[in-house]
Amino acid sequence: MLEIRAAQSEDAGTILKLIQGLAEYEHAPREAVATEEDLLRDGFGKEPKFHCVIAEWDGEAVGFALYFFNYSTWKGRPGVFLEDLFVWPEYRGKGIGKALLLELAKIAVANKCGRYEWQVLDWNTPAIEFYEGLGAKRMKEWLPMRVEGDALMELAKKS
Repeated sequence: MLEIRAAQSEDAGTILKLIQGLAEYEHAPREAVATEEDLLRDGFGKEPKFHCVIAEWDGEAVGFALYFFNYSTWKGRPGVFLEDLFVWPEYRGKGIGKALLLELAKIAVANKCGRYEWQVLDWNTPAIEFYEGLGAKRMKEWLPMRVEGDALMELAKKS
């Protein structure tokens, strides 16, 4: 019933729909401005900026995990950063999210990664409890920082 597979370029439209579904779930649909062309360019070109696995239930794409590799100077090893994980609501409770997380853990181990990290919204208690049940720990002392849009443009102009 469940198959987890690497995404291919022909999955770009499906990935985009899943991203839009995640944005709806996170109450931020207008913030998801990526296009299918963006995904094709950045995920399936000569030097992919991200990788993705698709979860299929009876042949239908019902979830995804989009990730990229980073580097830990302290560990002296690459790491996996899970950017997005999403399963359509009607398919939750079937082990699909867990299967996606486990697939990325296998990818991290196969690539000799020292870390596997992701972020979760502070209001998403079911997800936090689920992740902690898998052995993940909250990094309470680390706060995410972000510069984007006009602020990024202004920062880049500073000397």
